[in-house]
Amino acid sequence: MSILTNLDLARFSTLVRDASSPASLLDDGSLLLGTSGNVTTTWAPFDYTPKTARLVICGITPGRTQAVNALAAFGEALKAGAGQEEALRTAKLTGSFSGGMRNNIVRMLDFLTLHHAFGVSSCADLFTPQHELVHMTSALRYPVFVRGENYNGTPAMLRTPMLRGMVEEILAEETRLLPDALWLPLGPKPTEALAHLVKRGDLKAENVLEGMPHPSGANGERIAYFLGEKMLADLSAKTVPGPIDAARERLRKQISNLLSGRAA
Repeated sequence: MSILTNLDLARFSTLVRDASSPASLLDDGSLLLGTSGNVTTTWAPFDYTPKTARLVICGITPGRTQAVNALAAFGEALKAGAGQEEALRTAKLTGSFSGGMRNNIVRMLDFLTLHHAFGVSSCADLFTPQHELVHMTSALRYPVFVRGENYNGTPAMLRTPMLRGMVEEILAEETRLLPDALWLPLGPKPTEALAHLVKRGDLKAENVLEGMPHPSGANGERIAYFLGEKMLADLSAKTVPGPIDAARERLRKQISNLLSGRAA
């Protein structure tokens, strides 16, 4: 059964608005969408999709901290008199990338000259909240937990019917809402999910920016090598240069083709 069967936004909105501690709703079953063995999926307010988005940044799934912060923002907005749609937008903005993660994304995209495709001086200009040119989402839109811990890719999402359904129903709907946006997957699991949707015909392969190093600060050496800021001879043994070189070249060609197509 699809988890969408249990998705009742009106009921969830009332529960969150009236809860003294919205975070507690994650654990008491009030927002439960589905279970599959040790895997559970719980609703959190990540439903808002800006139709103006030109870049989509796709992670694996919201973690508990993101979910708690979004629920708190959603509840506060509702209590302040916001409508459901505006409260969902407010909650979504609390999860926007900031600080080092955003800076690394911008540096790599500008290095690849993607800002020219968007007609801006830097991809940093896309992150202005009021313009809603960047959409933050996840392969699995709602928080997924395994034995109560944040989902990290195991069990495999495409081999787990409940999780596969989230990709094919929920994520696929986002690709249809944003048919011309470019999609940036963060890591191998979101990349697999988007590749699956490409095979299904929900997403164009040329719109997926695959292979860029994850922008986490812990990934600093791979990012520096991708950007040409660290030379091959200076790499530690933990960084394998081949895949980074191949991804950099592939992305350069892809973006060059995009620029040529948009200039035609």
